Amino acid sequence: MFPEYDVIVVGGGHAGCEAAAAAANMGSKVLLVTMNMATIGQMSCNPAMGGVAKGQIVREIDALGGLSGIVSDKSMIQFRMLNRSKGPAMWSPRTQNDRMRFAAEWRHALEQIENLDMWQEMVSEILVEDNKACGVKTGMGLEIRSKTVILTNGTFLNGIIHIGEKHFGGGRTGEQAAAGLTEQLVILGFEAGRMKTGTPPRIDGRSLNYDLMEEQKGDEIPGKFSFTDTTPLKHQKSCYITYTNPAVHEILKTGFEKSPMFTGRIQGKGPRYCPSIEDKINRFAERTRHQIFVEPEGWNTIEIYVNGFSTSLPENVQFKALRNIPGFEKAKMFRPGYAIEYDYFPPTQLTPTLETKLIDSLYLAGQINGTTGYEEAASQGLMAGINAHLKITGKEPFVLKRSEAYIGVLIDDLINKGTEEPYRMFTSRAEFRILLRQDNADLRLTEKGHNLGLICDKRLDTVLDKKNDISKLKADLQLIKVVPEEVNETLIGFRTATIREKAPAINLLKRPEFSIHNLKHLDDSLSEYLNAYSKETLDQVEIQIKYDYYIKKEKHLAGKINALENQHMNTDFDYDSIKALSAEGREKLKKIKPSTLGQASRISGVSPADISILMIYLGK
Repeated sequence: MFPEYDVIVVGGGHAGCEAAAAAANMGSKVLLVTMNMATIGQMSCNPAMGGVAKGQIVREIDALGGLSGIVSDKSMIQFRMLNRSKGPAMWSPRTQNDRMRFAAEWRHALEQIENLDMWQEMVSEILVEDNKACGVKTGMGLEIRSKTVILTNGTFLNGIIHIGEKHFGGGRTGEQAAAGLTEQLVILGFEAGRMKTGTPPRIDGRSLNYDLMEEQKGDEIPGKFSFTDTTPLKHQKSCYITYTNPAVHEILKTGFEKSPMFTGRIQGKGPRYCPSIEDKINRFAERTRHQIFVEPEGWNTIEIYVNGFSTSLPENVQFKALRNIPGFEKAKMFRPGYAIEYDYFPPTQLTPTLETKLIDSLYLAGQINGTTGYEEAASQGLMAGINAHLKITGKEPFVLKRSEAYIGVLIDDLINKGTEEPYRMFTSRAEFRILLRQDNADLRLTEKGHNLGLICDKRLDTVLDKKNDISKLKADLQLIKVVPEEVNETLIGFRTATIREKAPAINLLKRPEFSIHNLKHLDDSLSEYLNAYSKETLDQVEIQIKYDYYIKKEKHLAGKINALENQHMNTDFDYDSIKALSAEGREKLKKIKPSTLGQASRISGVSPADISILMIYLGK
């Protein structure tokens, strides 16, 4: 009934979709197995993509040839660039999306990939022979063979949904949990744990009074995620902001004695940076209000997502508390919020390619690795799909350094430090965030995507032309001179200091308050010259000039750190033979089995002294 596949991907969420698309687009014969084909690419929680650091990840996925950015652009109903008041390293794109259209666009995109098949059923077992994954067994007993297997099970592994004192099995509301895989992997020697996440109630938007809320519009000129020719939005839908109050908090507290989080029925750890409303009230008792974001679920639906009100309290308590929030006085609830507890596998059991150390050709990606968020999951799926294909074809694995991408930071953190709570990406996790901006993801990664076979020649040529334009414009601005008597009056109008002598135009761009677009007003010929370049090129040149010192500093530091990455180590290295290593360092090195000295240096518990000892030993 089934041929032998190159790659079987288990799970049709964000990680599974990217994994299947990447491997298939690179040339592998792929089977995507999902419990419900109607929910492929579904946004299980909030109807939005991107945000702080997450937006950078989406742009990186797009630059490498993944599809999340394109799908987001085609389904967005609002676009905002967050943190515009801060430096460009902090700028983060975010889209509000049409939930139904997002899933439909993902389904459509996957169906256009010729060598990608789909099968609707639960996977109950991994076929393992000679310590190597060689296929899957389904709930109906079908055995499907493959050369590699990628698990992207999300929150479905032994998932339990909690609402007050009620609890029942489920991977999402209305969908059954997946059983069998955790138990098999534990028997094979894997360590498993439990995590928890949650979602807020959904509300009938017709029952809300938006006049009592603050309107949150999208950017006046909306941007987009993808570097391709996706169409920017012409019309946007507003979100709204309102707040809880002491009355809301008191009502919520009446349900604490029935809260599964406080009574101990939930064992898994929840996300620190996206806590439930009851957790916020408990942890931040001094605060009299918390922000609530009222987010539409799409163009043609009245359903509203109540961002900031994630909860697992009894539904009657949720409803009563909601009706005390300004604008929600007559709110009608479609379904209550709930918490979900599920199995995950600590990611220190993975190699940098996301292949497991215990079982050859078995890859894990997404929330099964302890992460939270669509973007983190999608990036892992992309990398797992790429590396599964490369392994089959006998090519070198593809691993991104921490200085090359947020995706590199994410995977490096997971495999070296592990996580005991849902891992979420932040700009603060990246030591090279000035290099890893959202605006230059194409310049950093498109050539890599082309080398993998995920980026077409035409798209690469566009990026190479952009690089040439940037270099030429920077050089020309060094040569173009501005004269005091010709520009000082204009400079005064821009409230910036005048110049005393003839100077390169590039000097003006080093001023924080002066933009490259201001240069156009200094001289007609200069304006005509600059107008020949795209806005993206002009913005890129301005950022590179203004932050030149910091960019060079980070590149220098990255070069020093990358020197350690080039010192390779045998993963079967005998650390017990080096008596000078600290006991904790030896224990962690034996567990993680780093492949480079750089990776060893980032393992929690391995001290700088341990690294110095290893350097001396390797030098011998």
